[in-house]
Amino acid sequence: MPHLLNLALSVAPTLRDEEGMLPTPGTLWHWYNFSWELSITVPLLLLLVWYVAGAVRRGRHRHLISRHLPFAAGWISLAFALVSPLHRLGDVLFSAHMLQHELLLLIAAPLFAAAHPGVTLLYALPHSIRRPFGATIAKIERQPPFSLVLSPIAAFLFHAAALWLWHIPSLYQATLRSDLVHAAQHLSFFLSGVVFWSALYGAGRSTMSYGQGVIYVFGTAAHCSALGALLTFSTVLWYPIYTNRTALWHLTPLQDQQLGGLLMWVPSGVVFIIVGVWLFFCWLATSDERLRHSTLGALAAAKENV
Repeated sequence: MPHLLNLALSVAPTLRDEEGMLPTPGTLWHWYNFSWELSITVPLLLLLVWYVAGAVRRGRHRHLISRHLPFAAGWISLAFALVSPLHRLGDVLFSAHMLQHELLLLIAAPLFAAAHPGVTLLYALPHSIRRPFGATIAKIERQPPFSLVLSPIAAFLFHAAALWLWHIPSLYQATLRSDLVHAAQHLSFFLSGVVFWSALYGAGRSTMSYGQGVIYVFGTAAHCSALGALLTFSTVLWYPIYTNRTALWHLTPLQDQQLGGLLMWVPSGVVFIIVGVWLFFCWLATSDERLRHSTLGALAAAKENV
C-alpha cells in the first residue's frame, strides 16, 4: 500500500503554478490570483441559489436571524477561503494554507451547522417530491450505519482524523501537486467540521448533551493545540515543497512553518476553550434546573402523602 501511495504521488502533476506566476506581496490582489475555477465557483453559486430559493418558498421571516444570517455568513467565509487570493497563496506559504483551513473549520463549518440548512434546501424542491424525498432521507438517517456515522463520538473522531491525516507530509504535499487531492482535503475538512459542529449544537439524533460537548470540545482543543505546538517548535521542516517559495514573502520555510503552527494552535485553542466554557455553564444551568424540578416534585409528593 505505501508503494502504491508513493507511486500515485510521484506521477501527480507538478506544482500547479510556475514560480514566476506565484502570488507575491505586490501582486496578491490582482484578478488572476482569484480562483475562478468552475469546480469551485459553480458549486458555491448553486448552493447559494438553491438555499435562496428554499428560503423564499419557505417564507418564514422569523428564521432570518437564527438560520439565514448564519448561512449567509458561512457561505461568504467559505467563498473567501476558496475563491480569494488566500487559496493561491497557500501554494506559496504554509501559514496561508493553515489560515485557509482555520476559516473552513472554525468559521464556515460552525456557521453552516448553526443554520441547519437541510429543511430550507428541501423547500427548494417541487412540492410533489419534497415530502417523499424528505421521508426517504429521514429513513436513510435512521439506518444503523448512518446513525453510527452521525453519532457524537464518530463526529469527534472524523474531525480529528481529517486534521491529523492531512498533515502527514506525503499527503499534505500531494495537495500542492494535484487539484483533485487538494479538493479532497478541503472537502474533508469542511464536511468533518460541519458534522462535528452539528453534533455539538445541532438538532436531531446526533446532538451531544452538554456534558458530552464539554468533553469533546476540550478534547478537540487539546489535539489541535498539540499539532500546532509540534509544528511551531519543530526544528525539522515537515514540508520541503515550500523550500524555494517562501522567500517570495521574505520568510524562511521554517519560519513559515512556525507561523502556520501558531495559527493552528492559538486561534483554534481560543475558540474551542470559549465554546467549552459556554457548554460547561449550560451544563451547570441544566443540572440546577433538573435538580430544582426534582426537589419540587419530591416536596409535592410529600405533601400529597401527608
